[in-house]
Amino acid sequence: MINQSVSKELSNLKGTDYLSSSDFNSSQLKALLQLSLELKKEERRIDLGNRVLGLIFNKPSTRTRVSFQVAMARLGGQTINLDIDSSQLGRGEPMKDTARVLSRYCDALAIRTFSHSEIIDYAHWASIPVINALTDLEHPCQSLADFLTMQEVFGDLNGLKLSYVGDGNNVLHSLMLCGALFGVNVSAACPKGFEPEVSIQEKARSMALQGTSIEVFNDPFEAVDKANVIYTDVWASMGQEEEKDHRKIVFKDFVVDDRLLNHLDKEAIILHCLPAHRGEEITEKVLEGKSSRVFDQAENRLHVQQALLATLLGGL
Repeated sequence: MINQSVSKELSNLKGTDYLSSSDFNSSQLKALLQLSLELKKEERRIDLGNRVLGLIFNKPSTRTRVSFQVAMARLGGQTINLDIDSSQLGRGEPMKDTARVLSRYCDALAIRTFSHSEIIDYAHWASIPVINALTDLEHPCQSLADFLTMQEVFGDLNGLKLSYVGDGNNVLHSLMLCGALFGVNVSAACPKGFEPEVSIQEKARSMALQGTSIEVFNDPFEAVDKANVIYTDVWASMGQEEEKDHRKIVFKDFVVDDRLLNHLDKEAIILHCLPAHRGEEITEKVLEGKSSRVFDQAENRLHVQQALLATLLGGL
């Protein structure tokens, strides 16, 4: 049965961008997760009438690219891959020209790139919705899938505690911002010098629902105390390959393993946005263990992005 209140809550988002986890308010994020569940359970079908999504990926991708392609196909639309090496994008064409031309061909753009300022510029010049498919600052589509996974396991998100162990990267930034709006307490454990950006911490705290905490520690055991969810990511993200050996030394005590799990409630779950480096940030045993929801989490990228595209392209 179609939930009309969900459609009403999301209707004002038609034609807007999704560049940050802070772009939607709490009610809109909750409605988006509900729409994701309806689509996942096949309780609702949406046909976007052969609309076209352009994918501009300046970074490698498996889950993000495929999940957007399948999501658009399930909505009756198409995707077009704009490869840097085989288009004028790689030959120095001004971004403002590219954005305006693609707005005449496509109905939305999903962009995966390094600098967050680049995607902001695309959104400025484009006349169609622009979606952040990952930048160095944020990964908002990933966080939607993360909180959908948590909701499926625990029901109500409000008051849950999510503990992140590892690098203070783009994934953690979006978890903090999104968690603040869902009423999820987020505690992060990062080595000194690798904490999330202070500006993101402050922003998350400023918009957090009443009673919701956003905390950063340098001790993983302190951060995971009474956690419902343990989350980790690779120690060296794309573009940080030269730091990999150094980071292995710095992060050696920030491994999600049995020692850490022994401090958790038996109902706690494990999340990882993938790809995982087994034996580094997480052990094989934990990743494949009964508490892991990692592959449910990966699947949910498809469902939240389907809901997001339907919302931004006016399919409700």
